[in-house]
Amino acid sequence: MTLTTIIQAKQTELFNQYGVFFAFSNEQFEKGKKEGVIYSQLGAGMLCPKDNVKAFCADHERVVAEGIAEDIRVNGKDAIIRRELYNYECFYTGDIDDCVEAVECYGFTRADVVAEYNKGE
Repeated sequence: MTLTTIIQAKQTELFNQYGVFFAFSNEQFEKGKKEGVIYSQLGAGMLCPKDNVKAFCADHERVVAEGIAEDIRVNGKDAIIRRELYNYECFYTGDIDDCVEAVECYGFTRADVVAEYNKGE
């Protein structure tokens, strides 16, 4: 179980509730937009009606925080760090920077990542 799988259903509900969609081309934007609605770009192709941005972002932050707490409860710190070490191929590259960045939102430190990395594969 990963953070993505933990929050996926709630995140999809938020997208539907707030009219959020993704567009990576003008054609996709034209297909997804509602007439008369002004959209804001939230990054990575994510578009949200301008009037909903503040509420969506607050609710999304809550869902992610709840997901992080659940991930820690279910998987534990060491397993999460190890998962990200493998995800970013750190044992192959010898570079843990991407992993460190990925687990910062969990409150884990570089020292936490180094300790798990030093256990080896």
